[in-house]
Amino acid sequence: MTTGSTDSKIMVRRCLLTFKPFRIFVVGIGFFSLCFLMTSLGGQFSTKRLGDSPFTIHTEVLGAAESRGVLRKISDMLEVILKRMDSLSKLDNTSTTDARRLDELSSAINRFQPAGLVERIQAIAQNVSNMAIRVEQILQNSMVQSRTVRDGTSSQCEVPREPRFPECPGKVDWMRARWTSDPCYAFYGVDGSDCSFLIYLSEVEWFCPPLVWRNHSSPPTQHTHQAKAPKRQAAFRTDLSVLLDQIGTGKESLSFMKRRIRRLSQQWALAAYHLDAKLESRWRDQKKILVHVGFLTEESGDVFSPKVLKGGPLGEMVQWADILTALHVLGHNLKISMSVKELQGCHIRVIDTFGTEPAYNHEEYATLHGYRTNWGYWTLNSRQYMTMFPHTPDNSFMGFVSEELNETEKRSIQQNKVNNMAVVYGKEASMWKPQGKEGFLQILNRYMEVHGTVYYETQRPPEVPAFVKNHGLLPQHELQQLLRKAKLFIGFGFPYEGPAPLEAIANGCVFLQPKFNPPHSSLNHEFFRGKPTSREVSSQHPYAEQYIGRPHVMTVDYNNSVEFDSAIREIMRTKVEPFLPYEYTCEGMLERVHAYIQHQDFCAPEPPFIPANLSRQGFAAGSRTTGPLFVALSNTTALGWSPSVAAPPVWPPLSSLRLLVSQEGQSCVEACQSSGFTCEPAHFRFINNKEALRCLEVQCEVVDSEINHILPAFSVLRQECGLQREPLLFSCAGHSPKFRRLCPCRDFRPGQVALCTDCL
Repeated sequence: MTTGSTDSKIMVRRCLLTFKPFRIFVVGIGFFSLCFLMTSLGGQFSTKRLGDSPFTIHTEVLGAAESRGVLRKISDMLEVILKRMDSLSKLDNTSTTDARRLDELSSAINRFQPAGLVERIQAIAQNVSNMAIRVEQILQNSMVQSRTVRDGTSSQCEVPREPRFPECPGKVDWMRARWTSDPCYAFYGVDGSDCSFLIYLSEVEWFCPPLVWRNHSSPPTQHTHQAKAPKRQAAFRTDLSVLLDQIGTGKESLSFMKRRIRRLSQQWALAAYHLDAKLESRWRDQKKILVHVGFLTEESGDVFSPKVLKGGPLGEMVQWADILTALHVLGHNLKISMSVKELQGCHIRVIDTFGTEPAYNHEEYATLHGYRTNWGYWTLNSRQYMTMFPHTPDNSFMGFVSEELNETEKRSIQQNKVNNMAVVYGKEASMWKPQGKEGFLQILNRYMEVHGTVYYETQRPPEVPAFVKNHGLLPQHELQQLLRKAKLFIGFGFPYEGPAPLEAIANGCVFLQPKFNPPHSSLNHEFFRGKPTSREVSSQHPYAEQYIGRPHVMTVDYNNSVEFDSAIREIMRTKVEPFLPYEYTCEGMLERVHAYIQHQDFCAPEPPFIPANLSRQGFAAGSRTTGPLFVALSNTTALGWSPSVAAPPVWPPLSSLRLLVSQEGQSCVEACQSSGFTCEPAHFRFINNKEALRCLEVQCEVVDSEINHILPAFSVLRQECGLQREPLLFSCAGHSPKFRRLCPCRDFRPGQVALCTDCL
């Protein structure tokens, strides 16, 4: 989220820039707006991405339903094209060349036959898309020509080439090619002319110098920043009735979310009380937050609602219910959106289950280096993506909550546990298909009574073995009661990274899951193929394996019958108490979301950090001193920010920075974790300099500035060092077998990896 008063923020940013008039956090509208979009589980926005030209469609023809959808889009586009052509015909200055092109377009439209064969739909759609884009370009060029003749400013808009603004010419070239890719540019007055590009890049962004002929003291217009309204204070809320009314009715998915919100209402109220006391009732800005529940929109097809009562995935609905509740309880002004039409011209944060790494996020880099996927290349700040688990430090960790038990409930569970009772994690019959499951299920059945919660309508699913006691799909409160009796909750390897294992562990179960060898990734597993991440998943639930572990979580090789048998016997003789990580409690989530809303700011540019411009204690700002920027810390090999250097006011604060060097082939994610820290992408700009290399005593014969997602890094063998030239490619996840990386690690609060010790 970003800060701001009357701004609205969405979480959808596809420009080089920022949209200050309307911010969204798919959770945000108020005096600051945020907007969350759902992009996980099937890429609901893969048909039409926010930020694409209004006329761009993606045409992966998969079957009859998709084909009909493409044909509908073609029909809609043709209607828009005809309207554009009508507008063009009314322009007096349309050139002869443009007129000839219009005739060609009209002829093409007249020849178009929508009832073509399925295999031709993709080519037809692409042709129509290209046609529509060309019409738009002709219209814009004609309007620009008319305006340039009228205001006579084109001669004053030569692209400057100044050393202080080295990126200006390149950004102008980018704007010339891509300015129609997002409506936010037009909002700021960009119209296709070099003048409008330079005005934008100097007054909205910071890439170009101010134009001397511009009246910088003129009153605000629709293309300049509006005066901010007085800030309002956010007050904690415990009454959820207004939120429940806002969510609405008519979909089973909405009913599920509302039931969850009601069930956890008392826990949210208690969490608000505790956080208010922790913050000592300090001032918190109230924000306007537009929450766009993208996966339930009509445009996405809403494939989730029909499956709620049939064993379909509920993780997204769990997370969205908790996001909505957290924002409401924190006292922000919410608007809930379920229509893409409400998102034009907004800033966004994206709810992204599996994460998006910088190499996949940067459109040009991803295209040139083979990282482009259907779900990536939005060119956002990577921290605008918000994940379900803290597996991708380049992104922000949003999470969800699990029901927390009081002490009386915990004692009751321990007294009533059935030591030989197991519940299988698998609501859909397809998850029980053999594929090697018979062996370990037979072993499990020798020791334990096996229970299932598999959905069926009339007949028992044949995939479920006869020895399994199948309860059918259970309401949430009945499932909780089943988990409170069971000793074991066992996973089959799918679904990945869902909320159910945390709920089982919170109810006193041991979670047993399969180890993946080799780890699953986009390189070797169909489920991850096309997802914008190179992350390797070593088990069904890596968070449970890494952050919880034994005795609550056991990860074993299911193909090794001896190892599996031994694990079952160990579970039966091990006593465990109900356990829930703090970051998945209501208070933990409120704490985390509060910090993001109050401190994250993606609208304000982050200027390059130049060590020589820092002031050290006793020195004037801008003076050069010989003191080090980083110093050794006790009890660690990492370096920390020097106490003699006045730290810039940033979040997370630089007191949390721990500078480490990775091994060759090791990512900063791994390097930081191995030392008990986490990688912090916001700190990259403070270590991306020669002084950091000097403090680490790195020998460099050459120091280059390049665009590569593994930088900053160095080669010991060749004594070559590289610094990062593109801030959007600062990447915790990047690694190379030939380079060691400079890693900006940080500390974190106990049970809350998203926040550093001083982050509240």
